[in-house]
Amino acid sequence: ANVVAWTELLQLATEFETKKVVFGSSSSVYGNSNVVPFSESDPVMKPISPYAATKRAGELIAHTFHHIHGLSVVCLRFFTVYGPRQRPDLAIHKFARRILDDQPITLFGDGSTSRDYTYIDDIVAGVFGSIAWLIDLESPAFEIFNLGNSTPCTLRDLVKGIEEALQ
Repeated sequence: ANVVAWTELLQLATEFETKKVVFGSSSSVYGNSNVVPFSESDPVMKPISPYAATKRAGELIAHTFHHIHGLSVVCLRFFTVYGPRQRPDLAIHKFARRILDDQPITLFGDGSTSRDYTYIDDIVAGVFGSIAWLIDLESPAFEIFNLGNSTPCTLRDLVKGIEEALQ
């Protein structure tokens, strides 16, 4: 769905002469890169999951439509979004539920791995900012923006922070 539906949407955009489009990509495209902080110009040629591969494919397909049809496209790479109404299968929600239920938390590894967690309000601001950027464009463009908070947090510190917030 990530590749076929996105390609069909881009095709419809060209048919209906839509000139500007925003694509929700993912920080997953960076794979296991040890180069931190991540940069939009980093080569992302080694995805480690089908999801990451489809998001990178979406970026490449968008670039192709930009090149061939002059479509302006912003690709937004979201970094671990959290906040109200978060999906219950994601880590922060699961950890909070287990802490509230006084149940043990299972961590994979020693807790030293880190991620860049981004609050939903910051993501929304980034999406609106990218739309404003597109509106102001006078000529076709293709751009990728990372939407994260640039402050990675270890899994151990994440759990500690959730515990403190729920006390």
